[in-house]
Amino acid sequence: MPLIRETIITTTGADGQPHVAPMGVTVEWDGDGERFILAPFRPSRTLDNLLARRCAVVNHTDDVRVFAGCISGRRRDWPTVLAERIDAPRLADCLSHEEIVVAEVEDDPVRPRFHCRTIHAATRGRFRGHNRAQAAVIEAAILVSRLHMLPADKIEREVEYLSIAIGKTAGPHELEAWGWLMDRIAAHRAENSS
Repeated sequence: MPLIRETIITTTGADGQPHVAPMGVTVEWDGDGERFILAPFRPSRTLDNLLARRCAVVNHTDDVRVFAGCISGRRRDWPTVLAERIDAPRLADCLSHEEIVVAEVEDDPVRPRFHCRTIHAATRGRFRGHNRAQAAVIEAAILVSRLHMLPADKIEREVEYLSIAIGKTAGPHELEAWGWLMDRIAAHRAENSS
C-alpha cells in the first residue's frame, strides 16, 4: 500500500535558481526498494523544473517553518546547497534527503505523475518525530494550500481543532509558522468577504 510523506521538494529552474516547495510525495516499494511519485499541480514551478531537469531532491526536515513559509508566501529563501549526484539543490539544514531522477512521466491535465528512482540518499541528523504542534502546522499548511477549494466553515473547524495542539505543545518555531499560516487565512477571508 502506498504511503504519502509530507516533504520539501527542491528543484532547479531554467534560470539556475533553486526552488523550494512542500509536497506530499507518494512512496511505493518494489523489488528495488522505495520509489517516489511526485504529482505537482498544473501550473507550478516544480512541474516546470521536473520537466526541464528530470530530477529533484526529497528533503526531510523537522523545521515546520519551511512548510509554512513556502505555503504562506512569507519566506521562500531557505538555504540550499548543491546535491551530490544530480543537478538540483537540497536544503542545507535537512535531516536527510534522497536525490531522485525521473524514470517515467504519466501525463495528466491537472496533476502529471513523475515516477522517480533514488540514485543517492544521505542522513545528517536523527529524526525524532513531530510533536503535536509540528503536525498541526503541517496540517494547517496543507489546509492553506487548499483555501481556494474549501468552504469557509471547514477551514474554521479545522483551524479551531489544530489550534489546540499549538496551544499545548508549540515552541518558538511552531508559533512563528502558525502565525504565518493564520495571517494567510485571514487575508483569504478578507479577499472573499469584499
